[in-house]
Amino acid sequence: MGPVGTYKQQQDEAYLVESGAAMAQTETEWKQQPWLARRPDAYTPWWKQKSFLVLFPLLALSYLLIVVLFGLVLSLGSRLPSQVTKLHNQLQRNMDFYPCGSRSREWEYFDGRCYYFGIEAVPWHTAKSHCEERNSKLVVIQDEPEQNFIQSQTKGERYWIGLSDVNVEGEWKWIDDTDYRTSYKNWKSGEPNDHGDHGEDCAQVSSAGQWNDLRCNTASFYVCEKPLPS
Repeated sequence: MGPVGTYKQQQDEAYLVESGAAMAQTETEWKQQPWLARRPDAYTPWWKQKSFLVLFPLLALSYLLIVVLFGLVLSLGSRLPSQVTKLHNQLQRNMDFYPCGSRSREWEYFDGRCYYFGIEAVPWHTAKSHCEERNSKLVVIQDEPEQNFIQSQTKGERYWIGLSDVNVEGEWKWIDDTDYRTSYKNWKSGEPNDHGDHGEDCAQVSSAGQWNDLRCNTASFYVCEKPLPS
């Protein structure tokens, strides 16, 4: 073997000796400090370690959001019955104050019906149309309590009611076909008289409260009535 071969063999033997010494030292260190061999991050790639660091806060935030939403649902669920009760009470108060409807405050309530006292003096047929536009009709007075109520509201003015003999003279008819012959009446003494054959074919509550017949084209106030809203 030449000098070059001898030198190379010596280098290889030195490398093997150094490698063996290094491995022996490493093994000794692991035995002295075993936790070094068990550290998971010693073998975990860096990108996996960072993914875990990002995922953990996201999971924690999701859990927190679920807890908050659950709390909100419980809170709203507990308050819903009280809100429904409050709304019901408010509607009931509105019905007590405005039984004919909160948007119909110009209507007066009496004995299960609603009454509108017109503030414009118009002929009888015009008054009839105004009541129909309000989904009602000229009042049909059924009894003395209703008569007293209307009389208390008219305050000495004249108001048309739903009674006339425009079709056949002397045959008075209520606007809703209530039987005139058997129904309540409150004519003023001597009325109806068709005063001097002047065609007084429409009835009204006079300033004294009793009924009077008058020409239908005379301008007068009027009373409409309708049932309570359902």
